[in-house]
Amino acid sequence: MITTDRTEKQGGLIARKYYSGFPYAHDTYNAISRASDGKIYYILSSERMDEGGKMYVYDPKTDETTFLADLTAICGEAGQHAVAQGKSHARFYEYEGKLYFSTHVGYYQLIGGMDRMAENLPEGILPYPGGHFLAFDPNTGIFEDLITVPGGEGLVAMNMDVNRGQLFGITWPTGQFVHYDVKNKKLHTLRPTSERGEAGEPGVDFRTLCRSLLINPIDGNVYYTVAEGHIFCYSPTSQSLQKLEVDLKLDYFGRYDPKMPGSMGYNWRKIFWYAPEQVAYGIHGNSGYLFRFDPDKQTIELVQRLTSQSSQQSGMFDQFSYGYLGFQLGPDAETIYYLTGGPVYEQGKRIKGQDHIAKGAAKGIENLHLITYNIRNGLYIDHGPVFYTDGTRPSYVNAIAVGSDGFVYTLARFNHEGKEISDLIKIPDPLVNR
Repeated sequence: MITTDRTEKQGGLIARKYYSGFPYAHDTYNAISRASDGKIYYILSSERMDEGGKMYVYDPKTDETTFLADLTAICGEAGQHAVAQGKSHARFYEYEGKLYFSTHVGYYQLIGGMDRMAENLPEGILPYPGGHFLAFDPNTGIFEDLITVPGGEGLVAMNMDVNRGQLFGITWPTGQFVHYDVKNKKLHTLRPTSERGEAGEPGVDFRTLCRSLLINPIDGNVYYTVAEGHIFCYSPTSQSLQKLEVDLKLDYFGRYDPKMPGSMGYNWRKIFWYAPEQVAYGIHGNSGYLFRFDPDKQTIELVQRLTSQSSQQSGMFDQFSYGYLGFQLGPDAETIYYLTGGPVYEQGKRIKGQDHIAKGAAKGIENLHLITYNIRNGLYIDHGPVFYTDGTRPSYVNAIAVGSDGFVYTLARFNHEGKEISDLIKIPDPLVNR
């Protein structure tokens, strides 16, 4: 039984750290994936106004990381003296031999405790130009800048229909839904998804935006949620939106004021399609509940809580205010891998964090736990907390890639030469390395 910090350290998983060479690397969300070549592609974010995020690849065969490109340079904006392309908030999607992804702004100004688009820039610095849809060919090493989304906004969510060559995204901060047809090179923009999104005024028209888009590969329809819990369906064929009858405003998820910042509200945090059942499995971030979504029947069915054992025993929510994005189906196509939080104890007492913060961040110290859940047989396993060899903890973990080499990869904070950065780490896959 997991009860104290000492017990957890004795039974935890040991992660290996990699320094990719980017001294300004900051927290990255979603932007790591295993490609069909077995390599791990990832992006390290930057929160600097004049420094773009960097893209790398890790090769398990050589155990080496390689720098691929600067995001601002890929977008053709180097030397323009504009706010840099600091982030990607998207996984990599493989289509016709290329990896597709998108960019997001990384430089914010903290206004009222919230991350806002920078309003007061130094003289000679232009505003953020807008997020880009991009493609990368691993065979040739060539990047392709597909298009810039309008309005000078970043892309906070993105997914791709890899059967039909269609890209979809939600912009930040106002939450506009965008659709880019790769084959016909045409961009479609729709109305904002949720009031004024994260540009709104708290208590009035502020709404936390959905971070994960679901694509039904059978018909190509796209689904997203809003903070009130409503689920919307976008048809690429008719370019129309429809609100479903079912929603995520469930008592078991907790109670939230959708107009206020500091949580994901009733949005799902992460979701993926599960082909054997022709349904989707998602996670509600704040409560940690796994649910099953059937878009045809328009039903939501709670499966079970995927929080760590120690979180369940404490009965308290975890420390990251938005929940966790490290939620993905593994290589066997039936096991969910989930990187989530767990309480830290000192002298038998749980360390309590802040009661509330107005953005997506950790409210206090926590352990990182690896959870697996087999959809077919319902087997839940908390494999315990993750530590580095020196006993310190990975933190700010919101991404995952399950390798084909017996390791789970993510991006986490750690100390490098006296400075805290965020970079690649790998964790032994306990289902393989038993």
